[in-house]
Amino acid sequence: MIEQVFTSEAPGAVGPYSQAIKVGDLLFVSGQLPIDPATGEFNSVNAVEQAEQCLNNLKAIAMAAGTELAKTVKTTVLLTDLGDFAEVNRIYASFFSTPFPARACYEVKALPKGAKVEIEAVIALS
Repeated sequence: MIEQVFTSEAPGAVGPYSQAIKVGDLLFVSGQLPIDPATGEFNSVNAVEQAEQCLNNLKAIAMAAGTELAKTVKTTVLLTDLGDFAEVNRIYASFFSTPFPARACYEVKALPKGAKVEIEAVIALS
């Protein structure tokens, strides 16, 4: 069974998709932009601060689904400038512990709304 997950503690979708979908024992969280749910705006123009907001949004969605960020099994990080990788990696590491989730990181030409960072995740529910 497919179940949609939504929380006002994270920004709503900016297109025809869900914040997250539960299927079986997994939660698939859509790419999170650095939007502060309280203001509806980016939290910063700085890539590191944007990554932190993306991760906070992932955390809020995980909690709404009844799980936690510590159960993340896979993430994908999208950056508009791979030169930000080391600093973004530092803040990313502060949200996870061993065993760290599997991860892919790509530089992309552009992200929605002009973001510098977007992060998606697959999180275990049990």
